[in-house]
Amino acid sequence: MSNMEISSILQGGYHHPLARQWQAQRQLTKAMLMYPIFITDDPQANVPIQALPGQRRWGVDRLKEFLDPLVLKGLKSVILFGVPFNCQKDGRGTPADDPEGPVISAIRKIKELYPSVYIATDVCLCEYTSHGHCGLLHEDGTIDTEPSVERLAQVAVAYAKAGAHCVAPSDMMDGRIRAMKRALMDAGLGNKCTLMSYSAKFASALYGPFREAAGSAPSFGDRKCYQLPPNAKGLARRAVKRDTDEGADIIMVKPALPYLDIISDAAQIAPDHPLACYQVSGEYAMIVAGAEAGVYDLKTMAFEACDSMLRAGATLILTYFTPQFLDWLEV
Repeated sequence: MSNMEISSILQGGYHHPLARQWQAQRQLTKAMLMYPIFITDDPQANVPIQALPGQRRWGVDRLKEFLDPLVLKGLKSVILFGVPFNCQKDGRGTPADDPEGPVISAIRKIKELYPSVYIATDVCLCEYTSHGHCGLLHEDGTIDTEPSVERLAQVAVAYAKAGAHCVAPSDMMDGRIRAMKRALMDAGLGNKCTLMSYSAKFASALYGPFREAAGSAPSFGDRKCYQLPPNAKGLARRAVKRDTDEGADIIMVKPALPYLDIISDAAQIAPDHPLACYQVSGEYAMIVAGAEAGVYDLKTMAFEACDSMLRAGATLILTYFTPQFLDWLEV
């Protein structure tokens, strides 16, 4: 006869692989994955991104060969990032909503090829401004908030008019969610386009590979005056609440793994909203590098990282591992 307390015995509940899956409050599915894609303004581009192993910059005319196998495997959603090299950049990011630019061209192409794929578009100006910052600037180089917000709202409406199902502002300008929601409503698109806010986007060291991929590094200074300080738990909570109050349909935390506490906070602050997190380029690159160094198995670590995000409360994960997960989730 055992002398152990009945309440001490937990292992009977997870001794079997299937029983271990049942311990999850939420399990990863293909519908939870959104794949970030870099679209450049060379229609024939198929260019490897050195800092992001396995990822490429794509031209619009190459999207079919790229996306066909992924859609067949169950790809549900993508988020588009424009990477212009052949345009004239200026202080207000004029090329951002060029009707023939990479993002709007890709929206049209993907909608034509794959009507069932959900298309989100990153909304920012940094890839399109001559200075590389995410808004318009005063003469002293600081952010000029009101015209920045107005310009970002124009870009969001242009993407929605082109057919994007979702616009996702990543700029972190104050008040841009209210402005975009109002602009979408005024354009008759308020009930036809989701507004997903990068609400708690931190000034992280993990964006390096993305900035190489998108060519979006600022030409001077940094973005610490508008992206959140990494230690700013209270500011993150306030930003989430502000964006829900201003009309965001989905809340996002970025990066993901170092900010699981913020994901958990956001799930409590906005329990009635879908909650996204972005497993950013540096997170992805670190996991790949660790696997290549023999530290762990790539698949095992990718699942562990994403399971931690689900456990914290995320319901949508933006990840460069999406193609692999489409295979792994078949097993």
